[in-house]
Amino acid sequence: MTTVQPGGGPTVRRMLVGAQLRRLRTDKEITREQAAEAIRASEWKIHRLENGQVSFKERDVVDLLRLYGVTDPGEVAALLTMAREANQPGWWFQYSDLLPHWFRAYVDLESAAAVIRIYEGQLVPGLLQTEEYTRAVIHGAQLDESAEEVERRVALRMARQGLLERAHAPRLWAVVDEAALRRPVGGPKVMHAQIEWLIEASRLPSVTVQILPFNAGAHPAMVGGFSILRFAGRELPDVVYLEHLSNAVYLDKRDDVAQYLHVMDQICARSELSDRTVEFLSAMLRED
Repeated sequence: MTTVQPGGGPTVRRMLVGAQLRRLRTDKEITREQAAEAIRASEWKIHRLENGQVSFKERDVVDLLRLYGVTDPGEVAALLTMAREANQPGWWFQYSDLLPHWFRAYVDLESAAAVIRIYEGQLVPGLLQTEEYTRAVIHGAQLDESAEEVERRVALRMARQGLLERAHAPRLWAVVDEAALRRPVGGPKVMHAQIEWLIEASRLPSVTVQILPFNAGAHPAMVGGFSILRFAGRELPDVVYLEHLSNAVYLDKRDDVAQYLHVMDQICARSELSDRTVEFLSAMLRED
């Protein structure tokens, strides 16, 4: 049975359970229609179960495993346990009133990823922001929230950064446009502290930071920032995450992911070498 990465939330567990059920079904050459009949449901529900889009009923999982010929008590129990865990709230549940539904999945996927590659053109990536920078970004969004709600949003972002301190931290590879570093978010003092933190973060063994300078000119990622998440297990495909003002898009088709990987490689090649990140950022600090 597949194990979940440390910190993996319900979204990841649903995807893993769904992937296992899909593999078992296809190995037996059973159609979605036949599987749907076994649990008194529609083909659409089987599709959603197999893609981790809905929670699992224990009875449905038991009936599907019986149909697929899974009789080993240990294997059945393991999948049922994962299905139950998939129905439990994520670590971010206390912040669920602040998290739009389309972002909750990303928080789970991020916490389970083995590799996180990010390009940001307008701001410092959330996983590398200081508290004061985060606070300034939230104020800049003009969400008309109370001071308490703002502080909870800051606390949520800081909690997300905890994955970088885990024993088996994911590899974070961030490409930050020089424009994001030149924008005085929160004012000179906040930006000075933010750049200092980027220097410290770039020295972490699991973190790579590259700066895409102005003199790189036009590049293929100018349309906007994106993230690519890669997972240790083969059951989960790479995922590209694109965030908009009021929604987000998740891409996991091989061709789509390959296109974004190509773009990421292109901008990495045009960026300053990671060995020069500290030198580049230190020069910016001396400009103050």
